[in-house]
Amino acid sequence: MSDAIRIYLTGSCEGFDKLGEALAQQPGIEVVGSSDHPGAASGALQGGHLDCVLHGTSSSTLPAHEVNAIREATRVPLLLVASGEASALLDDALGAEVADVVLLPALTENVVFAIRKATHAPRRAASAGKREGRIITVFSPKGGTGKTAIATNLAAALAKGGQRRTLLLDLDLQFGDAAIMLGIEPEKTIFDFVNAPGELDPDKLAGYTTTHKSGLDILPAPLRPEDAELVTEAKLGRLLEVAKACYDVIIVDTSPFFHGPMLATLDRTDELLLVCSLDVPTLKNVRLALGTLEMLSFPPARIRIVLNRANTKVGMKQREVEAALEQKVQYEIPSDRAVPLCINKGAPAVLAEPGSDFARSIEAMAKGVFPTEETKRRGLRLRPNVAKAAAA
Repeated sequence: MSDAIRIYLTGSCEGFDKLGEALAQQPGIEVVGSSDHPGAASGALQGGHLDCVLHGTSSSTLPAHEVNAIREATRVPLLLVASGEASALLDDALGAEVADVVLLPALTENVVFAIRKATHAPRRAASAGKREGRIITVFSPKGGTGKTAIATNLAAALAKGGQRRTLLLDLDLQFGDAAIMLGIEPEKTIFDFVNAPGELDPDKLAGYTTTHKSGLDILPAPLRPEDAELVTEAKLGRLLEVAKACYDVIIVDTSPFFHGPMLATLDRTDELLLVCSLDVPTLKNVRLALGTLEMLSFPPARIRIVLNRANTKVGMKQREVEAALEQKVQYEIPSDRAVPLCINKGAPAVLAEPGSDFARSIEAMAKGVFPTEETKRRGLRLRPNVAKAAAA
């Protein structure tokens, strides 16, 4: 079922249950789950594992509250399924974030066609020339692992020389340090952007980012911890969609929690860099994080384990980490004196100390998560656990 379109059913209307049973029997369609109320399904809708949501409604007009509840949890295409007279619903849906409206009774084949049309529309738009940036999320379930240093240096490595249009988004909303690690004192933050009047669009985004000398754009965390609550999941979801249309790659630095903003980001994440270090408390938390990601149905193929300070002599080896996590380490980042020195200078090590072991490992990681066309042509796309070898 790996190529199946994964759908989730919410709501209810006459004939909706039978439609769900019929769709479950269709080849190429996988019904992941169902719920009578979108609000109760928010956890199931998050995690980036769905391709489409079908919402049944008996209302003759757009159920705006229910649509908003679904949109706060996921941005995948939404189909409304209604029974009876729904002419007003059809009119309202044209101006809402609804991919299509299906009126019951309907042939199962016609509903499958509507699902396929809705889920393939974004791909057609991307192939027609629209920029479709990749979202790389850097996460650690424990503080002090060097997550932000990795995120800022990776973003600078991807952006330098104008190689790729890159945005660094600091979603450690209460105590984010990405800007200070880059030596930037921004006037505007993500709080200002999402709370500004008007539509969240590319023109507005360009007015709120700060550009680093490497060419990297950054949208920093709020300046005050209390402002974090006003960065809602719905607004964050819209921000990420706008960013994908403007940038080749978006590096997201996160807080060490599975809270709302993190779940909204996971829903759109193409690759998750899960940062670990050589200590038992961090290993415990990373194991718990992997379990949580499994519960959220986040695709395991998108997870990369990053072992930071991998050469530190603390009585633990990489093989012990892999055994504890039951996961291979994809990237090893060495401990390097250049890192704290550069942090205190407000300069990424990949720019200030490009010859350091740390910088060379980050450059190798950058080629792994976002290979250049030259790298692709030469067949040098990095295999797992090559960052150490590339730095040697």
